Amino acid sequence: MTTPTLATITIGLVSASDRASSGVYADEGIPALKDWLTQAVNNPINFIEALIPDEESLIEQTLIDMADRHACDLVFTTGGTGPALRDVTPEATLKVIDKEMPGFGEQMRQISLYYVPTAILSRQTAGIRGKTLIVNLPGRPKAIAETLGGVRNDTGEIQVHGLFSAIPYCLDLIGAGFIETDSNISKAFRPKQK
Repeated sequence: MTTPTLATITIGLVSASDRASSGVYADEGIPALKDWLTQAVNNPINFIEALIPDEESLIEQTLIDMADRHACDLVFTTGGTGPALRDVTPEATLKVIDKEMPGFGEQMRQISLYYVPTAILSRQTAGIRGKTLIVNLPGRPKAIAETLGGVRNDTGEIQVHGLFSAIPYCLDLIGAGFIETDSNISKAFRPKQK
């Protein structure tokens, strides 16, 4: 019996950072996301990338472009979710989505609070635009991996589920592409068929 070929998934990666976009330091968000996603997702992935400054209108336009023009199934942003004046990624996201998905932000803070008390300062959110799920992630590579993969104990058992466990089913529900995951990295949860 042959295994069916998985369709290519298009994932947008947006790093919002004044300093990284101007070359003050190298962006770490997009490489961290690509590394984690290529391990977790079994499908071939077409990445659409954007490294941009913390400008609300530019973030909005980039998210619209990724959802509408590039037909991304999923868009992750990294950076710009704190309380600083230039942190405007959640505001831009909320302006371009059709439906807010507040559970994503709640779960991200729960995961991050497991590690640092300053996680309460995070304003990450998520939402749906058409057939695209947009999720605001933290900026640090370690926090990105923790948020997506969840909290594990010393033996590798999940203590707090990561975001990515729910993402494939969310994409199913909105009519986006079907994602199959490597269950060793992130087990996709889908309801059992009757």
